[in-house]
Amino acid sequence: MREGDGYSADQTLLPAVPAGLRRVLDLVLAGEATNRAEIARRSGLARSTVGQQVDQLLGRDILEELESGESVRGRPPRLLTLSPHAGTIAVADVDTLDTRIAIADLGGRLIAQDTVTVRIDTGPESVLEVVCDRLHALLERSGRDPDRVRQVVMGLPAPVDRDRGCPLRPNGMPGWDGYPVAERLRARFRAPAQVDNDANLMALGEAVQARTETPVLCLKIGNGIGAGLITAEGRIYRGADGAAGDVGHIRSLGGGTALCTCGNVGCVRAIASHRAVLRTLDIPESTEEDPLHGVHELAERVANNDPPAVRALRQAATEIGELAAMLVYMYNPRTLILGGPLSDLRDDLLSGVRAVVYQRALPLATRNLTITTTRLGAASAVHGAVALATGDVFSERGIARLLVD
Repeated sequence: MREGDGYSADQTLLPAVPAGLRRVLDLVLAGEATNRAEIARRSGLARSTVGQQVDQLLGRDILEELESGESVRGRPPRLLTLSPHAGTIAVADVDTLDTRIAIADLGGRLIAQDTVTVRIDTGPESVLEVVCDRLHALLERSGRDPDRVRQVVMGLPAPVDRDRGCPLRPNGMPGWDGYPVAERLRARFRAPAQVDNDANLMALGEAVQARTETPVLCLKIGNGIGAGLITAEGRIYRGADGAAGDVGHIRSLGGGTALCTCGNVGCVRAIASHRAVLRTLDIPESTEEDPLHGVHELAERVANNDPPAVRALRQAATEIGELAAMLVYMYNPRTLILGGPLSDLRDDLLSGVRAVVYQRALPLATRNLTITTTRLGAASAVHGAVALATGDVFSERGIARLLVD
């Protein structure tokens, strides 16, 4: 459903999705049935009903039917699968210095990805223009129709108002507070758009793509410190106003008078974030030659066992461990995952966090707890964004959009 230069989100115009069609599509997407006969057997629907619903999905280019090439006798069965023409998902994981972008098919398979060097403090209009242009370039380069983008998802390092699709009072992001990010994405891609917190998407990516055991608590340690929680039911816990997980502003007992970007002193973010460690070591965060100079310089110093760098990293690990122990008490996760630039220095960081958590938390909360770093690395949030998008595309309203578009 597309109107003019923007996407119309008026759900009152969407038709009801037949239960039989939804059942057919669910079986094919889950891989539980690959042909009409299997669908009829597993669903209990009449073959004529299955045929009608399959034909409708074929006619809308949502499914395609292929010759299997294998037959015991008679004509080989025709296999049903998601059509490559069904559409594309576009996602972006915005960070302070660079942004990871990707496009995927509706089955969640990444088609192409890239990294865009753009500073978040240049403002939302500048960032969105560059990121959207590069996403369109990815679509063109991959031969994907820009008019068949079914969902756009953007992750931001800030609390997010999901209903309005905008960041809320972000630190270090001038011009972003209340900016209608989702609205701008809808207008640019003429498709539904969602905006979420980057730590939430990182946690979702680890839970869905890496099949990490839930509940999952993910700590992203970048220029700030944020947490994403995936419940045992596989849902993102966002809180009442989207502020859940903004844990970097919890006061540290050892924080002293360190000034945080929020205006308070002693926040964990101010003494244990990646930016705080760089500041302690007088390492520039970026240079003209290398926008990620701080990441590379710190990694090199730690690899060379530079005493000040190792000491600073271990001190940060202790502070993060104290924070993690408190969160383990509160949420009792099955898996605690460390992500962000500091997690790449996994030996010192991981061992330090583990030591504090197991010392501070009681055995009841840690007896089945796994503490590790991201399995997907820097791509975690991208995979989480894709998972969030596919969940909406194949929701009741998402299928209805596919049927009328």
